[in-house]
Amino acid sequence: MSFKSPLNRVIGLGTAKEGVSHWWHQRVTAIALLPLGLWFAFAMLGVEIRSHAALIDWVSDPMTAVLLILTIICLIYHSFLGIRVVVEDYVAAKGVKVVTLLLSSFAHAFLGAVCLISILKIALGSG
Repeated sequence: MSFKSPLNRVIGLGTAKEGVSHWWHQRVTAIALLPLGLWFAFAMLGVEIRSHAALIDWVSDPMTAVLLILTIICLIYHSFLGIRVVVEDYVAAKGVKVVTLLLSSFAHAFLGAVCLISILKIALGSG
């Protein structure tokens, strides 16, 4: 039996108290990915990358490196949030859900770290 009034139960953010925050982060990363994705698409169309050295020169530019890092961060976080929602909504078994969420977290962290370290290694001149 709950001693809360119906209004008090409705005012909260939900059982996890983070529903609005998660939704907001998903939308903000989607909006951030619009200009970053357009920049990346036009950059790929405009850059003549015919060799490994040309690609290294392109990534070595400080502005390119910063934009690539921002794109990777937004993309990884947006993907993590989206997959989390799908797993929470459609995986019924609690144990499988927990394991899947953990594996997804580790995979996103690993992929993000690999991408960021690669960009930094090239941009700082040791690529």
